[in-house]
Amino acid sequence: MPWLQLRVAVTPQQAARLEQALEGFGALSVTLMDAADQPIFEPELGTTPLWQQSELLALFEAEADQHSLREQLKQLDNSLKPQFEHLPDQDWQRHCMDSFKPLKIGKKLWIVPSWHQPPEPGALNLLLDPGLAFGTGSHPTTALCLQYLEAAVLAGRRVLDFGCGSGILALAALLLGAREVIGTDIDPQALAATKDNAQRNGLNDERLKLYLPEQLPTEKVDVLIANILAAPLQQLAGQFAQFLPSSGKIALSGILAEQAEAVLDAYSQDFEMAAPLEQDGWILLYGTRK
Repeated sequence: MPWLQLRVAVTPQQAARLEQALEGFGALSVTLMDAADQPIFEPELGTTPLWQQSELLALFEAEADQHSLREQLKQLDNSLKPQFEHLPDQDWQRHCMDSFKPLKIGKKLWIVPSWHQPPEPGALNLLLDPGLAFGTGSHPTTALCLQYLEAAVLAGRRVLDFGCGSGILALAALLLGAREVIGTDIDPQALAATKDNAQRNGLNDERLKLYLPEQLPTEKVDVLIANILAAPLQQLAGQFAQFLPSSGKIALSGILAEQAEAVLDAYSQDFEMAAPLEQDGWILLYGTRK
């Protein structure tokens, strides 16, 4: 069925009151979006910060009365400038699927949505369905990690993917020759997505082990890769060092350029770190255990 969409610019002070009011006016959904490309990173636990310039989108049934909605909004806050548009009916799941295309990483690795045919059947093709987990290869942090893994020598090595999400890095490591890969994530849905993607690629064998963080075995690994966020990376520096023997390799991403120095400081005691890699303002840090 078609829909009527309301679009209006709001401040953080207006947002909560307006969201509640629109639900009372019959909105089927209310969404807040960044209107000025202002990033919000690692909010404090229990907080839900909003952008200084936000855009609110509310979805109504197509026959909703625009004039009545305008009058109700005017009475609520005369400064609001609502805009309405009709949205045609469409298969939203198909729309999202169509936006995820096959992506080539480096010289030989392809990340291929599970509903696409591999563009190069003879290449290393990782068939991926992210499900509810993070990781499709399109974000710079994931792409940087995949480039690192492709350039690394993984044959015969044991790899730990800390924060495995969809399993994209863990499974790429297996395709690139790792002897064994351990994946861990705080979200059980991520472990389920990784397992599903492993089965999709015929990789659900003894070489892949999945754990919640508190269940991780203590054995050393040869390579540790973590694509999470800067603050937890800093907090985990000591724990990561314990996972790696002398000459073990580490790669860290999910780091903004302005956060790189603080993360480097956290790892400099135990690791010889190389020059950072950068893509679109995101950083990958890598090095070798002293």
